[in-house]
Amino acid sequence: MITAIVLIRTARGRTQSAAEALLEIDGVNEVYSVTGEYDLVAIVRLRQYEQMAEVVAQRMATVPDLERTETLMAFECYSRRDLERMWTIGTE
Repeated sequence: MITAIVLIRTARGRTQSAAEALLEIDGVNEVYSVTGEYDLVAIVRLRQYEQMAEVVAQRMATVPDLERTETLMAFECYSRRDLERMWTIGTE
């Protein structure tokens, strides 16, 4: 699974509508409203790297009220939940 974290700045007062529109895009799994320089963080998960350009550069670009995005491609995932699950294999 290919994962990207997309940092998004929205037009003033349009954060919720932008988040709802982003969630309509296949591949956008989660959208968080956040504090700081950006208004939203979208988590995009896709099976093939080639799909990322379509989802991020084309489909997300059509969402009204997005002023700026910055996309971070994930190399590896470190998760406490995954580690705990790994150590319990065979103990059920």
